[in-house]
Amino acid sequence: MTNDFSSQRPPLTTLTDDELAFREAVADFTNGEVRPRVQEMERAAKLDPTLIPKYFELGLMGIQVPEQYGGAGGNLMMVTIAVEEISKADAAAAIMVDVQNTLVLYPMLTYASDDQKARYLPRLCTDMVGAYALSEAVSGSDAFALQTRATAQGDGSWVLNGRKLWITNGAEAEFFIVFANAAPEKGYKGITAFIVERGFTGFSVGKKEDKLGIRASSTCELILDNVPVPAANVLGPVGQGYKIAIETLNEGRIGIGAQMIGNAQGALDAAVAYLKERKQFGKALAEFQGIQFQVAQAATELEAARLMVYNATRQKETGMDIAVTGAMAKLYASQVCQQVTSLAVELLGGAGYTKDYPVEKFYRDAKIGAIYEGTSNMQLQTIAKAVLK
Repeated sequence: MTNDFSSQRPPLTTLTDDELAFREAVADFTNGEVRPRVQEMERAAKLDPTLIPKYFELGLMGIQVPEQYGGAGGNLMMVTIAVEEISKADAAAAIMVDVQNTLVLYPMLTYASDDQKARYLPRLCTDMVGAYALSEAVSGSDAFALQTRATAQGDGSWVLNGRKLWITNGAEAEFFIVFANAAPEKGYKGITAFIVERGFTGFSVGKKEDKLGIRASSTCELILDNVPVPAANVLGPVGQGYKIAIETLNEGRIGIGAQMIGNAQGALDAAVAYLKERKQFGKALAEFQGIQFQVAQAATELEAARLMVYNATRQKETGMDIAVTGAMAKLYASQVCQQVTSLAVELLGGAGYTKDYPVEKFYRDAKIGAIYEGTSNMQLQTIAKAVLK
């Protein structure tokens, strides 16, 4: 469901012809494959498993990976575009693409050895879903308070013990980037990243969370009980996991921003379609100036959020430090998404409060943007440090 503004406005000058063509292809895929599945996936609180192979076939699970490894050879803007477009139908369906590209493939492309790239990148681009395992019960915003331990063995291998919580894609993933402390006495400087496969001895996926929104996206507990990890599966230098985690989350926040602007656009499109059809006092709701001004304000704020997300994307592509601009983009996009989706529910009145219309789902899916991959307070802290230094 789209309106004339979202589908026919002039293309953003920041997008190349290839990126515009890619956006159109993802939009067609979303309308043909994702949108018809949304209601059933929401009801079942599970991503339709037949959708995952289609992601791989379209190249959405390896957008930035070089063609030599089976990837699409694209750029970060294409990741942003894909996540935004799919989120216009269902943010939960977009999250798998987001996590795969920003939280899994980014650290693999940046820190993996040649051997690790050769072993895993072709699979991650064709049939292997990945997940990023940092959070724990006592380490949310204080991510480096994690308790999972890595114990060195005499042959250079490691044994992991601990539990991870809130792991996106946990139910579907076969590949996990797990952060554990290999030298607790060094504090965060002992944190190390490890590549763990689902089939490793002692590894299991625990409870799947029953969530308010993004219900089709799996959020799971991971259990590591004396999991042996070969030396060849240490990702990056030992003790540098904190750096990998920070840099990865910086890129990940662009993905969350893309989710939020897509989700907000989906809600606004649905509201506009309703306003054009619903009549009161002898004319369509869209003809009332009070309604028009609210929609105009929402569209303006949404466009500003989109440009902030796109700007952070371009800066990251050029190698700039996006710790602050990424934080700003995620913060503002999540705020705008909550405002726009709330307005959409109100514009539909009683109908907006029911599951007969999609806006209540967009509204519920909006809340997570202020929480995961760094809460809004953590983004404000990052921004404040930069402004007040």
